[in-house]
Amino acid sequence: MRWDRFFDDLEDQLASEWEAERAALDTEAERLRLSRVALRERLTMLLGVDAAASRLAFEFSDGTTVRASVSGVGADWVALQPSEGRAGAVVAPFASVATIAMPHHDLLRSARPAPARSALSDRLTFGFALRDLVRRRAGVAVHLASGRMLSGTIDRAGADHLDLALHDPGAPRRADAVSGHRIVPFAAVAWIRIEGAAPLA
Repeated sequence: MRWDRFFDDLEDQLASEWEAERAALDTEAERLRLSRVALRERLTMLLGVDAAASRLAFEFSDGTTVRASVSGVGADWVALQPSEGRAGAVVAPFASVATIAMPHHDLLRSARPAPARSALSDRLTFGFALRDLVRRRAGVAVHLASGRMLSGTIDRAGADHLDLALHDPGAPRRADAVSGHRIVPFAAVAWIRIEGAAPLA
């Protein structure tokens, strides 16, 4: 009888050690997986999360904070739908996102494995998104990392810069309304508000 108890104890101890080793391996595998997760994947997991319910707040390199939901994610940019303030979508390069505030449950959700993305979405660069704004002739407010804001219409978008025709917010881009032109490197852009626009996706 004592031998039976002895073997039961040994079996329980072995099972307990095996569970602890398996948990350690699972933890290490999760750490390894998380070490390979990119910001783009975490933002993808936040697509469709209601900004008002989740309290997502994006702080940009110019010091501005925008409460918004994620409406689209490109190769190197995010599209947002602000939950307060003026109407219009926001598009920002990943490099200009300083922090993203959110409740803990959304933080954990964003770290889950993301679904596979199409090869096409990986080619949708910040320049591609801006060329869509050129095509739409949308009025924009370009917020620079320096803290300045330029209002106008994007005339052209190159590989790493945009040409902006300056005019008053809300005014159509007409030759007589344009007060100047600027070349703006993408690296100088903190975020862009698209006036009265539906979200980019």
